[in-house]
Amino acid sequence: MLAFFQPHLVSCGTVKKQALTLATLLLLSLAAYAASNVSGTWNAKVDLGGQGGTPTFVLKQDGEKITGTYTGALGDADITGTLKDNKISFDFNVQDNKIHYEGTVNSAGDQMEGTCDYGGQASGTFKATKGAKK
Repeated sequence: MLAFFQPHLVSCGTVKKQALTLATLLLLSLAAYAASNVSGTWNAKVDLGGQGGTPTFVLKQDGEKITGTYTGALGDADITGTLKDNKISFDFNVQDNKIHYEGTVNSAGDQMEGTCDYGGQASGTFKATKGAKK
């Protein structure tokens, strides 16, 4: 037995409460990390009602802030956005048009889907998977 451990000073209930609290904090931390880690390369499929494309987003996450790049049929553009819980929203500008994406990220942090608006000229849906660069 360890010399500093004095069982007569610690009740069984106290130890159980501390162990439960520690386990809860650990599980919450792991769940938050898994759901919010969107840094990486995302391959998307966009459906704009008969038209669409397969852009690539390279995202970097710093807390709730998202930055990165869009590469697709419209060229290349810088992305800015946010991630709060599993809700993601990001924008970029192409040819003086603001392009807006918003949606949800799954709990594993490797898929997202939602809606997109191409400067009021077209709108639709997207699905993206985190993976290797095309």
